Amino acid sequence: MSEQREQTQQQAPQRRVVVVGAGMAGVQTAVALREQGFTGPVVLIGAEPHQPYDRPPLSKAVLLGKAEDSAFDVDFESLGVELRLGVEATGLRAGDREVDTEAGPVPYDVLVLATGAYPVTLPGSEGVPGVHLLRTLDDAARLKPVLERRHDIVVVGAGWIGAEFATAAREAGCAVTVVEAAGRPLAGALPAEVAEPMAAWYAESGAALVTGARVERLAPGEVRLADGRRLPADAVVVGIGARPATEWLAGSGIALGPDGSVTADDRLRTSLPDVYAVGDCASFPSARYGERLLVHHWDNALQGPRTVAAAITGGPAAAPAYDPVPYFWSEQFGRFVQYAGHHAHADALLWRGAPGDAAWSVLWLRDDVPVALLAVGRPRDLAQGRRLIEAGSPVDRERAADPAVPLKAALR
Repeated sequence: MSEQREQTQQQAPQRRVVVVGAGMAGVQTAVALREQGFTGPVVLIGAEPHQPYDRPPLSKAVLLGKAEDSAFDVDFESLGVELRLGVEATGLRAGDREVDTEAGPVPYDVLVLATGAYPVTLPGSEGVPGVHLLRTLDDAARLKPVLERRHDIVVVGAGWIGAEFATAAREAGCAVTVVEAAGRPLAGALPAEVAEPMAAWYAESGAALVTGARVERLAPGEVRLADGRRLPADAVVVGIGARPATEWLAGSGIALGPDGSVTADDRLRTSLPDVYAVGDCASFPSARYGERLLVHHWDNALQGPRTVAAAITGGPAAAPAYDPVPYFWSEQFGRFVQYAGHHAHADALLWRGAPGDAAWSVLWLRDDVPVALLAVGRPRDLAQGRRLIEAGSPVDRERAADPAVPLKAALR
């Protein structure tokens, strides 16, 4: 532990840290604080009554009944972390240094916002029987019997969550139709030349993919499209995106971006003193990519808390700037899909293999420097490409486009 950090803790050994949000980002913040030597009180507030749990297994093992839950293997009692579960935060009064909750105000010296994101609902879906979201453990519990009964299911949205749920539903033997307003799956995440080949994965799995189709309304037992088609549906699963869960901060004085995210700085500090934000609810400036990023993925919720804990224990100057290479993965239709980086400002795209191959990847470059990589069944490409992105190393385009050449051997 650094001399500066020891001095900071000696000066304020009993500062009370309150973490709002008991998902990955909140739990890892509490764990990182203890790992980095913080000895003061830590309170972890979660809106759900369940023991804190990991979300990725919800669309896989938990949904298919292969696991009862996905609780974190964390001994909060031995860490000295006070859990307050089933308690929803309703407001923040920074002047009083208090978080308002359904159970009363909670005072803090340092506050960490880790409330995550909530799924966007389909207009007109409220109150319609058989309409589901998939974000929480309770959502998965409601969907398990739907899969067990092999219902006809319509999935609205062919993004990452829609594809993962469709994969699980097909594995369970359900008839699945996926409706997407755009002309291809993953339209908001990947360029057309990369995403369009993925449409074939749906048919291969036995799922129907309907693109360029807007849902006009949901009715019991069916989904009505704007072009007049009616799709039979014992159940409907909506997966059309997520927004930061920050409405409860209205009137607090905290700065929010147009996307609803808390606008944190490169140490994940917010516009309010002694208030940090991490995970799905927070955006941060990336010097690597020259823009503010909002990353709704597991790895961001795992990495960010280390920066927050370092800033709390040693002071912001002791914390490294938070500027990760974003990373996520998705398991869909028998394929392991991984992505690292941010391709928005790339000026070239290299294919490593063909999209019809069992395994392939694409590499995005800017001035011959890799900025992002998508790997389908090529985990070595992902691992090596991620290191190249982190190092900012230029590559030889001809060698980098040869799938037989390891990416680490394509350095210029």
